[in-house]
Amino acid sequence: MKFYDRQTELAQLARKRETAFNAHSQMTVLTGRRRIGKTMLIRKSCEGTTMVYLFVSRSNEAMLCNGFAKTINATLTSVFVPESTESFADVFEMLMRAGRTEKFTLVIDEFQEFFYINPTVYSKIQDIWDRYKDTTHVYFVASGSVYTLMTRIFQDSREPLYGRCDSIIKLRPFSTDVLKEILADYKPDYTNEDLLALYTFTGGVPKYVDLFMQEGCTDADSMIDCMTQSDSPFINEGNALLIQEFGKKYGNYFAVLADIANGRNTLAELARSMGETSVAGHVRRLEEDYGLIAKRRPIFAKEGTQTVRFEISDLFLRFWFRYFVKYRSLIELENYDQLGNLIRNDYPTYSGLTLEMYFRQKMIESKKYIHIGAWWQAKKGKEACEIDIVGICADSQTAVAVEVKRQRKNFKPEEFARKVEALRNKVLANYTVETACLTMEDM
Repeated sequence: MKFYDRQTELAQLARKRETAFNAHSQMTVLTGRRRIGKTMLIRKSCEGTTMVYLFVSRSNEAMLCNGFAKTINATLTSVFVPESTESFADVFEMLMRAGRTEKFTLVIDEFQEFFYINPTVYSKIQDIWDRYKDTTHVYFVASGSVYTLMTRIFQDSREPLYGRCDSIIKLRPFSTDVLKEILADYKPDYTNEDLLALYTFTGGVPKYVDLFMQEGCTDADSMIDCMTQSDSPFINEGNALLIQEFGKKYGNYFAVLADIANGRNTLAELARSMGETSVAGHVRRLEEDYGLIAKRRPIFAKEGTQTVRFEISDLFLRFWFRYFVKYRSLIELENYDQLGNLIRNDYPTYSGLTLEMYFRQKMIESKKYIHIGAWWQAKKGKEACEIDIVGICADSQTAVAVEVKRQRKNFKPEEFARKVEALRNKVLANYTVETACLTMEDM
């Protein structure tokens, strides 16, 4: 798949590289989940310039340095790193010295892996960086996909590299417009159903989009078939993403995420499901430490309100936990046909929920709103009153209340009007409230 989008990130990287090459060394931290396209972005940004790319695999330090030496010696002319070098600190210092006479980008990919190899590396890097950065021309990019460790390394005040980076870039999934562009390139006559399927199954993560496009999977049926083959990379993808984050105690975290993916999304429901497990602690860590779930409160609800729902922030993981974890027994029995049928039969309902997230994302991308959320209230003895999306416009005087339906024929204007009136009376008395029904036709 060709390189798409990332113009903002490319511009940020270019600005910092220019400063490094023309003034003094700069450090950028690039984070983002696995498969988000960090390495491809780095390589694209370095086209036409000198780049030393070092990948930190989980090996021993001496073996890593041996491989690094070969790469550096083949790339730079102003330094020679002996292959017998066993300390990464020595390698890093030689690279920084080379920056006195040569301008280059130094990329260390999966930077967080030094935690498992030799955690003292970080304090040594800090010392070397502080001594050389003002008199050299190295653009140092530290890239990593383990969110908790990268956050700890650079944003925990107790860590040696705290405050050393000049910029932090968090790479996010493709926007809805970019997904449209990609799908149009591979299927010019794509339908909105095809677009919703691509969004539902990938969440805009570039690697997953690429896998589908390379296999010619441009509609829901072919995507489901692709994901439920015996050799499908999707089957164990969640494990690859999360076990490194959670460590050996991943079981309870997986259970909480699976519950949320299947609709048990309040603390009370999670507590009932998990029994004696300390759910509140796990939920807090999933939200604050790992960034995998997010709280949803009714719009304008107070911080301490008990009316809270949780949702998985990553659309692919939301899908993976709902099907690949829930029906793990089918995978163990190699009954992939049945798994595919379960996903296919549930898809109209599941993608209807995803459609709401799609429109919420489009509203965020429009930059027209200062606040976007939902609103609901439970009434004893009556049906709950809920509005899918509420957006507060930039003028702070207008609000938009949105009902999302797959098909417009299922929209009930009078019922929605009653909900909007309740919303207006409760929290939007000072706003002009506009209403809309968004369907597949509006994608």
